[in-house]
Amino acid sequence: MTTLSFKPSQRFRLPDWHTNSYLLSTNAERQRDASHQIRQEARVLRNETNNQTIWDEHDNRTRLSDRVDTVNRWKEMLDKCLTDLDAEIDNLTQMKESAEQNLQAKNLPLDVAIECLTLRDSRRDIDVVKDPVEEELHKEVEVIEATRKALQQKISQAFEQLCLLQEVRQQLNTDHRGKMETLEIDRGCLSLNLNSPNISLKVNPTRVPNGSTTLQQWDEISQYNKSHAEAEMKAAIELREAITLTIAQTNNQLEAQRVATEFAFRKRLREMENAYSELKWQEKNTLEEIAEMQEDIRRLEEDLHRKLMNLKLAHTRLESRTYRPNAELCQDQAQYGLTDEVHQLEATITVLKQKLAQAQDALDALYKHLARLQADIACKTNSMLLDTKCMDTRRKLTLPAEKFVPEVDTFTRTTNRTLSPLKSCQLELA
Repeated sequence: MTTLSFKPSQRFRLPDWHTNSYLLSTNAERQRDASHQIRQEARVLRNETNNQTIWDEHDNRTRLSDRVDTVNRWKEMLDKCLTDLDAEIDNLTQMKESAEQNLQAKNLPLDVAIECLTLRDSRRDIDVVKDPVEEELHKEVEVIEATRKALQQKISQAFEQLCLLQEVRQQLNTDHRGKMETLEIDRGCLSLNLNSPNISLKVNPTRVPNGSTTLQQWDEISQYNKSHAEAEMKAAIELREAITLTIAQTNNQLEAQRVATEFAFRKRLREMENAYSELKWQEKNTLEEIAEMQEDIRRLEEDLHRKLMNLKLAHTRLESRTYRPNAELCQDQAQYGLTDEVHQLEATITVLKQKLAQAQDALDALYKHLARLQADIACKTNSMLLDTKCMDTRRKLTLPAEKFVPEVDTFTRTTNRTLSPLKSCQLELA
């Protein structure tokens, strides 16, 4: 006979079973409600965070774009400032070179003035005089030295200003390079998107790097660099204008002094020409007077000789009449007449000798004065030749060097174009 076997186990009651089913159903509904609530909150969070992220990324992209535009505007301003600065450096450099050329050009007038003074030191005797020509030459040297000093001062100022411009340019160039790098970085950041291959998480990306500046400081630095450059360019422009004015003024002063000096030379040459002509006239008259005096002395000597012969004749007659015999030795009219003739001839001879001595003294004085005249004529000739040589040398100031041909030979002291009295002087001296 078969028996029913069963495994002994715990037995629940029916209410427990119903309670368990109810709890399971209730817990399932509660879990589903909680899950639904979480899902809804997650959806809301996803929407909100997505929108926030999208707008944040859009706002920051806009900020980056605005920043790129701002930096680019500053870069363009710095580009223009650098271009203007380079142009001003070139202009100031050219002006400085022009001033240096003008300074170098002052060497020729100075050399000419000194050469003229040196030449005029070769004047002789009374012609070594401190005349207006010498005063104008010394004044010309002073004017040249003053112009050289003024030009040298402007050249030094231009050099210092160029150094300042180069320093400002270096600052601007550094700022410009920084903005170029910034533009490259910010444009690279602006080009990134979610699909870019080179995006990744970084360590502490929100840190503030050392040396960071505020936006105001950044703007002030750029504005200072630009303002500083503009101020230095303005100073350079004013300096260029001052250099231009100095060059013009110095050239005008030097030209005015050159004209005054050459006028003094021409006036002095005219004075010496007149003095030379007067001396030549006096020499001619003195020579004529000497010739006449020599002729008169010759005639005086002839008259004196005749008077001596007449005296000898009278003496001989008187002496012969002393040998008359006896009563014939009387003081007759002939005796008285011969005696008066002797006295008269002796007085005449004495007067003629005195006059002859005076004539000889006058002739000696004429010869001495003639020598002085001829010596002074030689001095005037030498002085006119020297001043003519100076005038010829001063032609260097108005003629190009390649066209200058000396008209007065330094060694022979001859000239192709001189004043008319000088030609006769040269012939006489030769």
